Amino acid sequence: MVNSPQPSDSLPSGPALHCDGQACRVVGDWTAQGLSDRRKTRNLDQRLQQQADGVAWDLSAVRHLDSVGAHMLWRAWGNTLPARVTLTDLQRDVFDMLARFPVVVPPEPIVDHWRHVRRVGDRVYEGARAAQDMLALFGQVMLDLLRMLRFPARGPWREISAQVYHTGTQALGITALVGFLIGVVLSYLSAQQLKLFGADRLIVTLLGVSITRELGPVLAAILVAGRSGSAITAQIGVMRVTQELDAMQVMGISHSQRLVLPRMLALSITMPLLVLWTDAMALLGGMIAAQLELGMSIRWFLQELPNAVASAHYWIGLGKGVTFGMMIALVACFFGLRIEPNTESLGRGTTASVVTAITGVILLDAIYAVIFSRLGI
Repeated sequence: MVNSPQPSDSLPSGPALHCDGQACRVVGDWTAQGLSDRRKTRNLDQRLQQQADGVAWDLSAVRHLDSVGAHMLWRAWGNTLPARVTLTDLQRDVFDMLARFPVVVPPEPIVDHWRHVRRVGDRVYEGARAAQDMLALFGQVMLDLLRMLRFPARGPWREISAQVYHTGTQALGITALVGFLIGVVLSYLSAQQLKLFGADRLIVTLLGVSITRELGPVLAAILVAGRSGSAITAQIGVMRVTQELDAMQVMGISHSQRLVLPRMLALSITMPLLVLWTDAMALLGGMIAAQLELGMSIRWFLQELPNAVASAHYWIGLGKGVTFGMMIALVACFFGLRIEPNTESLGRGTTASVVTAITGVILLDAIYAVIFSRLGI
C-alpha cells in the first residue's frame, strides 16, 4: 500500500473524484477497504469511464493507494498512464508494476438464452443415434440367426438353455404373485361398479379380455424388464469392467452371436409362457374376488370364460409376449454393451436399460392397440 505524504486530517477518508472537464483530482483512500461500498464504487467507476482523453490527472492528494484502487484507475486510463498525470514516486512504482504484470480480467460469461432448447436438441440427437445403433445391432442379430439356422450345430444352445432357466423359470414366483394381486384388485373394483347397474355377469368378460389381451402381456413384460432386463445389462456391463468383452473380441468371438442372440431367443420363448402364467394367476385372483364380492361360483366363472373371451385375444397376448421379450433383450444387451469400464457407468447403464425397456413396452403396446383398432380385431 502506498501512503501519500499529505497530512491525514486535511483530506477526506473515503475515495472521491473531482473533475471540471479539464482536470481530475483524485483524493481519499483508494484501497480495498475504501472501495468496499459497491454502490459508491460503481458510481466512481462510471465517472472514471466518462472522462475524455487528454484530461490532466492529479493523484497527489490520495492518502492511501493499493493494488485494488490502482487497478481501477489503470483500467479507466486504458491500461496506460495518461499524458498529463501527477504522481508520487511510490504511486508511479505501483503503476509501473501494473504495466509490467498486467492483470488479466476474465471476460463476462456469455448468457446462452437458447441453452434449454439446445439441451433438448442434444438429447433428441443422442436418442436418434442410439436408435440407429440399436437397429444396427438388431440387423446383426438377424444375420446371426440365419447363420445359426443354416448351421444349427454351431448355435449357442447351452447359452439359450441357461437364459431360458434364468429369465423364465426363476421368474414364475414374482409374476404369479403380482398377477394374482392385480386380478384381485381389478375384480374388486369392477364388481363395485357393475353392481350399481346390475351387470354382475359382465365381470367375466371384463376380466377375461382385459387380462388376456392387455394386462397380462404388459404386466409380465414390465416385471421381466425390471428383473431379467436389469440382470442382463449388469451381467454384460460387468464383463466390460472385467475386460471379458475385450478378450472375446481378441479371440474373434462375436458379441451379438454369443451374448445378444441367446438372450433374445430365450426371452422370445419364455415371455409367451410367462404371459399365459400371469393370465392364469390374474384370472384366479379375479375369480376368488368375484366369489367373495358377488357370490359368483368359480365353476360358473370357468364355464363362461371360453364364451366371453375369443381365441383371438389369447393369440394377440402371445404375440405381444414374443415381441416384448425380443425388445427387452435387445435393449438390455444394447445398454450392456455400451457400458464403460467403471462402476458409475454400470449403474447409469442399468437404470437407463430398465427405463427404456419399460417405456418401449408401453409404446409398443400403444402401437398394437392402434393397429388392432384399425383392423377391427
